[in-house]
Formats: sequence, structure tokens, C-alpha cells
Amino acid sequence: MYELDFYQLIVIALGAIAFGVYLLVKGGDWTVDNAVVVAERSGLSKLFIAATIVAFGTSAPELFTSINANLSGFPGISVGNVIGSNIANVLMVVGVSAIIAPIVFSRAEVRVDTLVMLGATAAMAVAILYGLLPRWGGFAMLAVIVVYIVYQYRASKLDIPEGDEEEGGPARPGLMLVLGILTLVVGSEILVQGAVAGGRALDVSEAVIGMTIIAFGTSLPELTACVAAARKNQSDMIVGGIIGSNIFNIMSVMAFSAVAKPLVIDSRFAQFDLVIVVGVTLLFAVFLLFTGRIGRLVGAAMAVGYLAFTAAQYLVF
Repeated sequence: MYELDFYQLIVIALGAIAFGVYLLVKGGDWTVDNAVVVAERSGLSKLFIAATIVAFGTSAPELFTSINANLSGFPGISVGNVIGSNIANVLMVVGVSAIIAPIVFSRAEVRVDTLVMLGATAAMAVAILYGLLPRWGGFAMLAVIVVYIVYQYRASKLDIPEGDEEEGGPARPGLMLVLGILTLVVGSEILVQGAVAGGRALDVSEAVIGMTIIAFGTSLPELTACVAAARKNQSDMIVGGIIGSNIFNIMSVMAFSAVAKPLVIDSRFAQFDLVIVVGVTLLFAVFLLFTGRIGRLVGAAMAVGYLAFTAAQYLVF
């Protein structure tokens, strides 16, 4: 079998990275623009669209990665992917978005979502401390997420004049929204694989690649969508997307992984990572429930915190 030399591998890797970044940028723009249009034409709030459809779509990389890892006998990757993604969502994604433009939102509108996020984090903490998420636990989580979506749908339905539902309603923007989300997923996969190929060409160990590039890569759809939203001053899309993504990561990604195969959780997660993810989630909840604003200074502190967390992974483990 023909093997690529170092130069060829680097060129292919750089090409994949560039194409992946392009898809992420385009996918982010399509997702945000069409999510806003769908919300306006369907009479649903932007917060609901972001916290459900966009959040579930951008969580697709975590879902596929975690289920595959657990079925392949690597439950640590499955659990670590969810924990790491939730930490990255708050510290990296919210932080970078706030640096671009201060995030301003209604505390009342995110209260229920925030409480659900805290409840989901508590459920994950119990499973981690117990060392196991059984199948019945996964089914229970899926039942809760269905109830949450139905409740939010009914609560978020807005009254709009009949005349506003024109140009074919939300059908075409809905298709473009799906296309945008798919573009984010494909773009993140191409970028990650390009980075992996480049890392191998540079003789970087697969463990290091997995701890950094893969974990970061599965959060790229959220990052790209939220950065696009920040540039367009769509704070509701950012807040709804991150709260929804953190809920879906636990209540669907972990849940589906456990349904596929009981999720055995390594005790190392209870010693360090659990403390960090609970602390970060509580910090995020404080801003959501009591301030209604995340400014540039706080965003910069969050981004620095994510870098510190990543460095600590190497220093501690």
C-alpha cells in the first residue's frame, strides 16, 4: 500500500484544516441566520430554537463520538467527552463570544432552562460518584429531555399575526437550518481529521491528539455558531445554544451511550473533572439567574480559565 511522505501528509492536513474552517464559518452563518428566521415565522422564541434544534444539532459530534467509544469498550472517552464539552461550552464558547460582544439576556426567560441544566448536572454527578449509569438511568434521562422539550415548546410559542407567516412559512429556512447544522458537523469532522493527520506527521502521540484536538473539535460547532451569533448581536442564540447543548450532552449523549451499553465511569472523573464541571456550571448559572449580562472582562477570564483547565489536564494526569 502506498504511503504518503511527510510533505504530502502536511499539505493534505493543512488543506483539510482550511476546508474544515471554511465549512464551520459558513455553517455557523447559515445556522444562526436561518434559526432566527424560523423562530420569527413559526412563532417560536429564538431561545427555544437555540436551546433545542440548534443545541441538539451542534451536539451531534459528541453524540456519535460517545456512543461509538462506549460500544468500542472506551467508556472513559464517552464520559470525558461530555464533561470536557460542557466545560468548553461555558469557558471557551461563552468566553470567546462575550469577548466579541457582551452577552445580554433576560434572566426570567432562561430561568427554567438554567434549573434544568443544574438538575442535569446533578444527575450526572450522581452517576459519576456511583461509577455507573445503567440502561434504566439512560432511559430515564431520555424521558426527562422529551418532557423538557414539550414543555419549552408550549411555553415558547408566541402569538404572531397571520400576515407574518408568509413566503412559505418556516419550511425553506428550516431546511437551510438543517443544512447549516450538518455543515457544522461535517466541517468539525474534517478539521479534526486534518489536525489528527498533521499531528501524526509531526509525531505527536495519539493520546495528546485525543486529549486536545478531539475534545476541542467536538465543541467547534457550538463555538462557530455562537461566534456567528455574537457578530450578529443575537445573545439569545448564544445563551440558549449553550444551555441547551449542556443539557443535551448529559440527558441525550450520556443517556444514549448508557442505553446502548451500561456506562461504566472511571473513578478519576470524580477526583478532578467532576469538581471543575460542577463549579463551571454553577458559575454560569449565577450569571444566568442573577446578572443577565456577561461582559468582555468576564469573557476573557473564562477563556483564560479554559486554557488553565487544559494545561492542568497535562500537569495533573
